[in-house]
Amino acid sequence: MGKVKVFVKDGCHKCPSAKEVGAVLKKEGLEVLYYDMDTVDGLAEASYYGILSTPTLIVEDRDENTLADFRGVVPTPQQIKEVLHR
Repeated sequence: MGKVKVFVKDGCHKCPSAKEVGAVLKKEGLEVLYYDMDTVDGLAEASYYGILSTPTLIVEDRDENTLADFRGVVPTPQQIKEVLHR
């Protein structure tokens, strides 16, 4: 399948919802990686994708090609699954 990268930081009002979406997808067997943009590692990964706002969710295929990104919004688990099954 693919994976989802979830970028969050403290003080972000929508980030708890983004984490919940990630948790739902993880329970369904999808690989979900979380990055805290308040850390050096999180900022480095965010810089690679040009992420300036949170929450951001990046959906990748198994070859790590970006299929979609959701910046500043929280998609539903169904929206992410639809992207992965295109």
